[in-house]
Amino acid sequence: MAGRNAERPARAAGARRPDRRLDQAQRFVDDYLPALLAQASQLISTEFHQVVRKHGWSVSEWRVMASLAGSAPVSIGRLAQVTVTKQPTVTRLLDRMEARGQVERLPHHSDRRVTLVRITRKGARTVQHLMELAREHERRVLEPFGLARAEELKNTLRQMVELHAR
Repeated sequence: MAGRNAERPARAAGARRPDRRLDQAQRFVDDYLPALLAQASQLISTEFHQVVRKHGWSVSEWRVMASLAGSAPVSIGRLAQVTVTKQPTVTRLLDRMEARGQVERLPHHSDRRVTLVRITRKGARTVQHLMELAREHERRVLEPFGLARAEELKNTLRQMVELHAR
């Protein structure tokens, strides 16, 4: 017990503890997983998106490049799913990024209807520093929970994505 209390920040003398049970009982979203995931994602992503913009990238470009980095070629449809972006938007982004030499399109080996996309060496070099900054941001976000809990959370989220992917 003492260890748990030692981790809690001290309250000012006479300060009243907010009644969290009352708030949670009244607000469905405070105990509803999709709402919690959305709130956490929005807050954490917004912090890093400021860094992305400072480095001259749009959030959508960052998502595409981060999704392609270290990956085998993927279909545009799959890239749209992973980046949580509409497929026509991804196609327009890829047009611009291909013109800059950051990505390239490839034909699918057995399905002519599918176009694959991969990052180029130039694209990988271009996004490398931003990925390092993203990892630093992730470490700062997860640090309060410890390495084991952070890995458990990420594993659970990966499993959820796999179970619910179409």
